[in-house]
Amino acid sequence: MTYLYLGGYLEKRPLGLVAIVLYKSFAALLLMVTSIALLLTLKNYQTLEAFSENYVLEGKSIIIDWLLKKVVNLNPRTLAFSGIGTGIYAIVTAIEAVGLWYEKRWAHVLVLGLVGISIPPEIYELIRGISPLKTLVFLLNLAVFGYLFRNFPKHPN
Repeated sequence: MTYLYLGGYLEKRPLGLVAIVLYKSFAALLLMVTSIALLLTLKNYQTLEAFSENYVLEGKSIIIDWLLKKVVNLNPRTLAFSGIGTGIYAIVTAIEAVGLWYEKRWAHVLVLGLVGISIPPEIYELIRGISPLKTLVFLLNLAVFGYLFRNFPKHPN
């Protein structure tokens, strides 16, 4: 058990659960930042497009030029859909983290379901091409699924 000091009293939480809550919180934060970036890109689409055609970028920064070409070539509708979808997923991930923190059965079921359905596509992606990031995400999700499956709450709450 891990003891965390929260507002004048100690709370007991299993270390595995604390790790999953931190992982889910970090994922929610990254998803929200991505959503905001996509929606800001949509708002400033014309400025970004003009900037990408600016002669200053010619050969100066390959990464910035590549990134801008990828974003500018996206349809504004695709950017809006991606930004909103990512924002919704960020909110769901944050709700998962809060529910797990309070050790709610519904949160365990939600995370087990969402992580469980993400594992087959992750395996497919690994078959298509292994990368350190894909492998890390797959292993983290497998560990989360295994931990929550083994420690499923027996009492309804």
